[in-house]
Amino acid sequence: MTVSRAPEMSEVLSGRHKIVVLAPHPDDESLGCGALLAGAFTGAGAHVICITDGSASHPNSSEWPPERLAECRRAELIDAIACMGGAAEDMTWMGLPDAKLYQIDPAEIANDLQAIIKTCEAQHIFVPAAEDHHEDHKVVVEAARVMRRLRPNWSFYSYPVWCRWDDANFECEVMRHAPAFIEAGAWAANKRAAIMSHRSQMGEVVRDDPLGFVLPAELVEKFVNGDEIFWRMP
Repeated sequence: MTVSRAPEMSEVLSGRHKIVVLAPHPDDESLGCGALLAGAFTGAGAHVICITDGSASHPNSSEWPPERLAECRRAELIDAIACMGGAAEDMTWMGLPDAKLYQIDPAEIANDLQAIIKTCEAQHIFVPAAEDHHEDHKVVVEAARVMRRLRPNWSFYSYPVWCRWDDANFECEVMRHAPAFIEAGAWAANKRAAIMSHRSQMGEVVRDDPLGFVLPAELVEKFVNGDEIFWRMP
């Protein structure tokens, strides 16, 4: 794994320290942190905390009601983690309602996250970028900010998902954060396999909701072939 820029982060990104990745939805971890996680699983270890149950991606499906789809997405996440070198026990499924995190106090989410992270014995937490437009992502950022105030000995880092895809000014805006760029390198195949494990988001599972969410093929290729990007959470 090659690390460039922001050398002060290189130790955290090296795999020599256990990390925790907060994923608002199952697939965010693979898209934004697939290579980072693959490297960590061969080193000090990693833990993925999935905040929501991912059940809102196909709201018009009768064959896949929310409860069934949530179980499917949980299984897909376990498969994705296996592709990156982890196991089921390296994941915590919080199962909060997808697309409805705004109804929950971020401080309440932060308290639950703190308890989980303490059991992981990790101090480096990766959080979706505040620039991501999805409301669930924004709530997770707010919860991380609460934790940062309560746990000053923990370090928090941002990783972009949606802003990297739909923000026309992303390439310029991201540089103000002095980011670190990680090439997938030897972990590219692991990352691709992890992303593709989320089959329900690839249009391969739900057949009765033509308006349901599908990850664009161009987005998948962008995240597989491009560097992963991280910066200290502002």
